[in-house]
Amino acid sequence: MSWDAICQSDEFRGRWVALDECRYCEETGRATEGSVVDVDDDLVELCARMRESPRKNCAILFCSEDGEQSAQRH
Repeated sequence: MSWDAICQSDEFRGRWVALDECRYCEETGRATEGSVVDVDDDLVELCARMRESPRKNCAILFCSEDGEQSAQRH
């Protein structure tokens, strides 16, 4: 999914999203698309699940109301 599509979805807006197979903008370094593998309102809960999952190279991003992203590397 593209990051724009993720941010437009009520399912993801205002939540933390774990993305696998991310593609990044070369100019800004921001994620432009990826496969959504998990989502949660609570970053700690999401990170705990990701630590237990076989997916170890996910980007965890906050999908804000305005489409901006905050990143945490997992």
